[in-house]
Amino acid sequence: MIVCRSAAELERMKEAGRLVGEVLSLLSAAVAPGISTGDLDQLAEERIRRAGGVPAFKGYRGYPASICASINDEVIHGIPSGRRLLSEGDIISIDVGVSLDGYYGDSAVTVPVGQVSEEAAALLRVTEESLYKAIERARPGNRVSDIGHAVQQHVEAYGFSVVREFVGHGIGQEMHEEPQIPNYGEPGRGQRLAPGMVLAIEPMVNAGKPAVKVLSDGWTAVTRDRSLSAHFEHTVAVTAGEPWVLTAREVPVVARR
Repeated sequence: MIVCRSAAELERMKEAGRLVGEVLSLLSAAVAPGISTGDLDQLAEERIRRAGGVPAFKGYRGYPASICASINDEVIHGIPSGRRLLSEGDIISIDVGVSLDGYYGDSAVTVPVGQVSEEAAALLRVTEESLYKAIERARPGNRVSDIGHAVQQHVEAYGFSVVREFVGHGIGQEMHEEPQIPNYGEPGRGQRLAPGMVLAIEPMVNAGKPAVKVLSDGWTAVTRDRSLSAHFEHTVAVTAGEPWVLTAREVPVVARR
């Protein structure tokens, strides 16, 4: 069942989203050669709990950490570790989820570690652009598949590919709600969008082919051809007017660099 949230509920979700955005800004500023993904995880958990929130990922289906930290060919669900150090030229996808006063926020960004290759820089730019093209489709009367079609059309125009196995989702009083939101497909299909729907829109884009596999830890998904992968995500409310990005950050993370 798809739930349409009231204005009061959306305000509460905005607070959860604001905290997610603050955490992502904090972590993105901390990314540098030599820092570990475990360090980033600790920073995130401390900031979330200090604000009265709960890390939404920690313990979810047994996941052991507060953030997902996925490096280079890791698509999503990379488990942070104090032994995993970032190196110059890496890219790292950081996914943060928060529960605050009974409502959830979820957002992700992929950031460069120092100077990165032209391919990596293009992948980050195109993936982030595809997110905002998808968000633009989150309007009443459009359909769920219009969102994914916008992602696929933009990404493939640059020679990149869309991951099929993982999708975006509804979000509210649970981290994952209906509907599922693939990042590909024909337009004009699926649930019609209506004011009050809240969607976690999250393009996952590979520099090479779309196929992925999950490693033996049961969580980390990587590209089968070991090509780079990027992941951007926002929690977005459908309104009677413009789409409302509940996890918006004051300054886009990638634009700072």
